[in-house]
Amino acid sequence: MQVLVYGAGQLAQMMYLDGAALGIDVQAVDVTDNSVVHPVSKAKLACTLTQAVDSADALTVEFEHVPEHLLEQAEASGKLFPGMASILVGADRVREKALLSQLNIPNCPYQIVTDVKQLTECVEKLGERLIIKASRDGYDGYGQWRLSKADELPQLQQELAGLDLEKVPLVVEKMLSFDRELSLIGARSRNGEVVVYPLAENLHHQGQLQVSVAPATACDDALIRQAQQIFTTLVNGMDYVGVLAVELFQCGDALLVNELAPRVHNSGHWTQVGADTSQFENHLRAVLGLPLGTTANIGGDAAVSAMVNIIGCDDHQMALLGIPGVHLNWYGKTVRQKRKMGHINVTAPGYQELGSKLQRLSDYLSTAHFPCLLDESKRLTSAL
Repeated sequence: MQVLVYGAGQLAQMMYLDGAALGIDVQAVDVTDNSVVHPVSKAKLACTLTQAVDSADALTVEFEHVPEHLLEQAEASGKLFPGMASILVGADRVREKALLSQLNIPNCPYQIVTDVKQLTECVEKLGERLIIKASRDGYDGYGQWRLSKADELPQLQQELAGLDLEKVPLVVEKMLSFDRELSLIGARSRNGEVVVYPLAENLHHQGQLQVSVAPATACDDALIRQAQQIFTTLVNGMDYVGVLAVELFQCGDALLVNELAPRVHNSGHWTQVGADTSQFENHLRAVLGLPLGTTANIGGDAAVSAMVNIIGCDDHQMALLGIPGVHLNWYGKTVRQKRKMGHINVTAPGYQELGSKLQRLSDYLSTAHFPCLLDESKRLTSAL
């Protein structure tokens, strides 16, 4: 069996590593030059993109911003999973909002803006505290602006005046006071089988995910059912195939969808060591039409996991591997500010033990590059 992944970054690399154990040959497409490469070494393979498409059993993506002409070629093969329409939902916030409205899924109140003058109307309808997002190409805090009070509006309009908002509209959302951000990751197979992982609790710094903990703390059955219903409505409504990540805001007892990611996701990396079947393996199973694997926690219902992103640095001490239940995943990239260089997975039999391990982990990491780690360790150590 062979799977071709559009995109040649760390997600394709991790799909390759999980696929190898199943005898699945995963190849990647460098979308900057359309070459077919080895997902780990990045060496160019002796075949054209057309040949790779023809020989693959399934095509998929590791990120949603694949050039549309490549998606059209992949869609025409009949082997692209998820389909092009689902991928474009993740690449365009206007499409994403339209889908959520169509399926009656709760999300942040919003307006679509194609002219900076419309921001005045947004303040009138949504209030003066706003999050403004580019509808395309924004991620990890990029392509986003905030309005905290109405008298900042003229300056913001001037800042945005040079953008072509007809080509790339803005999605303007009401700034909500939410309790926390959660994410639900699951998979749907070609025959409609659906599995979901436990809810993960996500901690961000400067717009980037720093730490995910799964299962999330303090989740009652009603909240879990609500998240799973949202997920099921989405994947069935899109006739989706593959792993989907749904980012959620918790506001009291209610969940609102923040964003969708039509692919394996950073907040699901903990599944590599914390779940019976990782998100990477389940994605490959789904797109190839194989039975999906169980998402149960390794170690039983009380077991917990954390994922810690390594961002913009390579100064961690390898001695951290001496902590039981700690696993390092390094992506082999050149260091760059805000670039995800790797991640660390941590497993423990309970939240307090997980907090203790994160505290030990902080001894081997720079506080400047891991600003949230100690606070999260204290929170978990004191968890009931």
